[in-house]
Amino acid sequence: MKWIMTMLAVAALSAVPAAGADVYEIDPAHSQIGFRVKHLGISTVPGRFRGFSGTVTLDKPESTAAKVEARIDAASVDTGVEKRDEHLRGPEFFDAVRFPAITFASTRVSKMKGGKFVMEGSLTMKGVTKPVKLDVTFGGSLTDPWGKTRGAFTAVTRIDRKDFGVSYNKVLDNGGLMVSDKVDITLEIEATKKEPAGK
Repeated sequence: MKWIMTMLAVAALSAVPAAGADVYEIDPAHSQIGFRVKHLGISTVPGRFRGFSGTVTLDKPESTAAKVEARIDAASVDTGVEKRDEHLRGPEFFDAVRFPAITFASTRVSKMKGGKFVMEGSLTMKGVTKPVKLDVTFGGSLTDPWGKTRGAFTAVTRIDRKDFGVSYNKVLDNGGLMVSDKVDITLEIEATKKEPAGK
């Protein structure tokens, strides 16, 4: 199963997959895209996106030439407080009506020590595209009880939300900010190999 580890953890080169490539689809029922942001400089508020999809496409089993693409439904943001989530969906944050999708497309990958990888790609949010780097750790692969090939990985990154035009804030009396500009993002991803049509 070494090839699936290569596919999932090293799948970020920009080469165009060949015809007949294997496609792995993110399983949203067993995946999560979460974030954490500082509030008032003293506490951390977690959140997640409930709606997302994505694929990893590999041109051949032993190749590192692959493509990773993901789409997040901005309106699916969920912090557990509906009033706050409505604010996040609005123009001062994600502006989900005008910009319904947050997208990522991989560009390259660098292999590190101990089975770690750095994935580079383009993140588009609120109509702004910026390069990002994600630290990736491979979680494992197997054939599930239904005969499907699955693999999993964790990816983490930190972005500055102001880079994407998400700049709303308030200055506190002590000079601090209500919400930090830095946002920590964690992706817990499980992907399943898509069977060819008609199989």
